[in-house]
Amino acid sequence: MKAKTITIFGSSLPKQGDEEYEEAYLIGKKLAQNGFNICSGGALGIMDAVSKGATEEGKEAVGITVPIFNSATSKYLTHEIKCNTIFQRLDNLIEYGDGFVILPGGTGTLLELAIVWEMFNKNVLDERPVVCLGEMWKNIVSPMEERVKYEGRKVNLVKCFNKSTELVNFISNSLK
Repeated sequence: MKAKTITIFGSSLPKQGDEEYEEAYLIGKKLAQNGFNICSGGALGIMDAVSKGATEEGKEAVGITVPIFNSATSKYLTHEIKCNTIFQRLDNLIEYGDGFVILPGGTGTLLELAIVWEMFNKNVLDERPVVCLGEMWKNIVSPMEERVKYEGRKVNLVKCFNKSTELVNFISNSLK
């Protein structure tokens, strides 16, 4: 049976040595130690960090890239899928994911979380574990969860954690 893949979304800005980079590296490593391959946008920052962590543990690191961003590609990718548009890229990132990890990021990361969440709520995509790391995401997810509840839609589809070990344990236990 092929290993499951976790798609990880996050900022392209953190550099090696930055706290966000090093935490992402450990998450990629821990997920790989739990038997998961990694998929990301294939660029630098958090995407590079999780790919590095996964490949050091002998797992796949798939990068879904698009030329519109003109960004460097992570040297840790084991496989690159080149897309022509941002929408193709998003489709592939979501299609590859048996679960999703949302790490610190900006509006692009928010878009990725929102698309996955909406696809679950519209029954376009079978539900899979979605986990966010950090207080920033709690502050975004919590009021959205209230709105989703008010609208009578599915609740508790997105889980937030402050510790990466809890996040990895949740994903691992959810996908066993």
